[in-house]
Amino acid sequence: MSDVNLVLRSSRVITPDGTRPASVAVAGGVIDAVLPYDAEVPAGARLEDFGDDVLLPGLVDCHVHVNDPGRTEWEGFWTATRAAAAGGITTLVDMPLNSLPPTTTVANLRVKQEVARAKAHVDVGFWGGALPDNVKDLRPLHDAGVFGFKAFLSPSGVEEFPELNQDQLAQSLAEIAGFDGLLIVHAEDPHELAAAPQTPGPKYADYLASRPRVSENTAIESLIAAAKRVGARVHILHLSSSDALPVIAAAKREGVRLTVETCPHYLTLTAEEVPDGASEFKCCPPIREAANQDLLWAALADGTIDCVVTDHSPSTADLKTDDFATAWGGISGLQLSLSAVWTEARRRGHTLEDVVRWMSSATASLVGLDRKGAIEAGRDADFAVLAPDATFTVDPAELQHRNRVTAYAGKTLHGVVKSTWLRGERIQENGTLTEPTGRLLERNN
Repeated sequence: MSDVNLVLRSSRVITPDGTRPASVAVAGGVIDAVLPYDAEVPAGARLEDFGDDVLLPGLVDCHVHVNDPGRTEWEGFWTATRAAAAGGITTLVDMPLNSLPPTTTVANLRVKQEVARAKAHVDVGFWGGALPDNVKDLRPLHDAGVFGFKAFLSPSGVEEFPELNQDQLAQSLAEIAGFDGLLIVHAEDPHELAAAPQTPGPKYADYLASRPRVSENTAIESLIAAAKRVGARVHILHLSSSDALPVIAAAKREGVRLTVETCPHYLTLTAEEVPDGASEFKCCPPIREAANQDLLWAALADGTIDCVVTDHSPSTADLKTDDFATAWGGISGLQLSLSAVWTEARRRGHTLEDVVRWMSSATASLVGLDRKGAIEAGRDADFAVLAPDATFTVDPAELQHRNRVTAYAGKTLHGVVKSTWLRGERIQENGTLTEPTGRLLERNN
């Protein structure tokens, strides 16, 4: 305890063993010990007492489109990581597309790392990309520290990141399985999408019909079959269709190395409430009906779905037109994700411990960050301090995102993030942020 320089105290500390009154001792940016609430503060250490506010591990969001470099008018590391810090997220993993260049070679990874280095308010890691023509680049990217590889089974929306057909998927999976890497997949079937009715215009019902559940279901079935053939690790991104849950549960029971995420917008917003022309609600796959949402929550509760991530995918406001067919598809959720999920979770009888499991410990485990995701000795001293019963009404002007377009505008949410801590240093308090101190992460660090 001689090196302890900080003690964080709360009547409600969320640890792997449950929520309890505790004092958390920090030394050199690492959790030294979780002590009894009234433990004596070591000589020379500073005490921060949060009263009844909840001390929870900083969230790990492993699905974020930062778009930097190349499309920084959409976002960027400076604004994305500020939004993350404001929302209690202390680690994010950046998606390989929507930046120019995409993270599909080691050289491109180095470009992105150099851009991010001085702008990161939170810790940042990187996914690589699996394209039809870069199988040779996958092992070098893995060795360079990416956390896995993203692939699309349907068009990505940007020409520099084409989708994989079934043969190309098999080739990439075989290569990635050879070094026990992880393939993360946008699973919508292009043939089912092409067969669906495509009706341009402002009606959300038309957009929903254009991306039917069967496109997800079919793609997920083919992905599971491909993963079984080679014993590969695969992760289904942003699950929206509850119809796929029985197939996913069966694959897990059979021992397929499969994990699944969903997103705050699928858990908190419903198709029934989307106004026509309101493309701030547009994402791919789409927000579906309330009955579908109920089944996603049940799957989270029973472990069929492993985790919750934002799929933060911003754009400039002019790309969010009132035509759902042509508007950019993506929802900006970094700053609001914890509060949005907690608001709905508490309504459904879930606990903050559940939310921490879905948004911190499970996501850290998915990407192999064993120093993140829990308040226990030896982990990084990354924390969020949350007033769980306090409420606020979402005002887009108060968001840290570069483009303050949000599907949550005007909604009243529970859970105010009072402060955020990265390796024992307070990086955000009541919406005021410090200068960036985030580090660039590689797999296994």
